[in-house]
Order: sequence, then C-alpha cells, then structure tokens
Amino acid sequence: KTLTGIVSDSMCGAHHMAKDKSPAECARMCVQQGQKYALVVGKKVYTLEGHESEVDKLAGTRATVKGTVQGETVAVNSVAPAKTASK
Repeated sequence: KTLTGIVSDSMCGAHHMAKDKSPAECARMCVQQGQKYALVVGKKVYTLEGHESEVDKLAGTRATVKGTVQGETVAVNSVAPAKTASK
C-alpha cells in the first residue's frame, strides 16, 4: 500500500509538544527518547517500522511511504519525498 502524509513521531502525531522546535527537530528528539517515527495521514497516525535512516531525513516533511499496513503500523518497504501538488 502507498500512503502519503507528514513524517512525525508516534507520541506527538500531528501536534508537536516542543513549541520551541521545528516539527523535524521535535520528531527526531522524540525518536531519540524511544518513540517511533510515524506518518500522519489526515487524522490517522501510522507507526513506521523499518528504514529509520531514510525516514529520519524526511522528518517534518511530506513523504510517500510504500509498505505493508497492519492495523496502525506500516512495515516500510520504501520512503521518498512526496511530490508537491501544483497550486
């Protein structure tokens, strides 16, 4: 399955608690403290398993993740920056 959303972390989801940090910095900080990277798609938050170094580079940005979805977890096969929609 292919999902596109914002790369965040499993604790904060779409609402980062560290107001003095960018979404990317907050996500990386939470992951360093033991959280998992997550993908926020609309109102759903999927925990991402695998390819952490590639996901880390995209923290706080829109990304397209391909993988196997089981409940609220995605076993990541690949991750790439999301193509921006033309305005």
